[in-house]
This record gives sequence, structure tokens and C-alpha cells, in this order.
Amino acid sequence: MSVCVYLQRQSAVGTRKHEFPPDGAHRMDEIVLSAMAKWPNVPAVYGWLSLDRRGQWLIKGERIENSGMVAFIQRNYERDNEGCWFFQNGPQRVFVDLDYTPLIVRVTDRTTLVTHTDRRVHCVRHAWIDENGVLIIATEHGPAIVDDRDIEALSACITGSDGNAPGEDALLAALEDLQLGGVSDLKLRYAGNSVPLRPVRSLEVPVQIGFNPRPRPSTGETTCA
Repeated sequence: MSVCVYLQRQSAVGTRKHEFPPDGAHRMDEIVLSAMAKWPNVPAVYGWLSLDRRGQWLIKGERIENSGMVAFIQRNYERDNEGCWFFQNGPQRVFVDLDYTPLIVRVTDRTTLVTHTDRRVHCVRHAWIDENGVLIIATEHGPAIVDDRDIEALSACITGSDGNAPGEDALLAALEDLQLGGVSDLKLRYAGNSVPLRPVRSLEVPVQIGFNPRPRPSTGETTCA
């Protein structure tokens, strides 16, 4: 069964109501798990599916507009032991090209972070600012950037070393220092925990956090076009 055929069949089922998994728990659709057990050796697909910086899915550069298809992809989106992220399309693994990180988070209810796959973030373990002012975080679900439209809303969670919010001028100056690779005493406070904000170069993010933004087949691996 081809990638597109299986994907189209699942999108026709419609979008089911999503509930946040408890404590980061996640499980693929039963129909997907059954297909994996029935056909365990289906060749993988590379360079077909991608994710942009605002959590939009694209097939060969074209944005996926079908909400049922998007929901199916997001329920069955995972990573392997090599840090490659993929969509499990029935029995077939479809690796994802990432524009930046494998997850994108948005701010809801003023300070609650939710991934583009509708999974609530309970814990921020590390936080960085890159040279372009992008906020990158390590969560229990994986590495993520904060959607650029929500940076201002999340600024209320940035504090100084004393735990208080810095003034606007002081905050902007400290963030600029981080973008230039300097150090600051800024921290990101989330869900009762605070982590230091550190500088990072965007090209170093995949290695430093541990993911592969461009999965490609190994030598001799059988793939599906």
C-alpha cells in the first residue's frame, strides 16, 4: 500500500476530539500499531514530508490543508533512537525534514505551553536563545522552538536572578547579549521550575540537543520513493 493511499484513507476517517495525554504519555493509533505488526518490513520514505517553524506540515513543499490528515500525522509522530523524527504512516515510517526543531510550541491560557501536536508541556528542562532571537526549549516531549507569534506572551515567564521580572530595557539588553553569544542572569520560569537562558548558534542546535533535522537512508538501505 502506498504512502499517499494509506494517508488518504486515514484522513477520510475525520478528526477525533483530542485530549491531552497525562504526564507526557503518548501512544500511536491502534490501527497503526496493528499495521506495523502485520507488515514489519515496509521500506521507509525520506524527503517527502516536512515541518516548518510554525508547526505546518508540508508534502513536497505544499502545505497540507486537510485537517483529518494533519490530525492523523500528529497522533503518530515520533522519534527513533538516532534522533530522527518520523510519521508512522500505517506500516511505513515517513521521516520528516525539519525547518528547525521537531516540535513547535504555542502559548495558551497566557503561560501554558502546548506543542503543535496538541501535547501539553509539563516541564522545561533547558532553554536557549539563538543569534536570531529564537527561543529553543528542551521539553519532556522533545526539542521545541516557541512560535514567534507567542514570544511576547511568554516574556512574562522570563526573570532575573532574583526571581523578579526585569524592566523592559534591561530585558531587551540581556536578550541582545544572548543573541551575540554573551551571558546573562535571565531565567525561564515555567510550571514552578526555573532554568537559565543560554546562548546557542542555530547551526549547533541539532547536535547540542540531539536530533537529526534531515534524516537520510543509510548506505544500501531499501527505500520507497
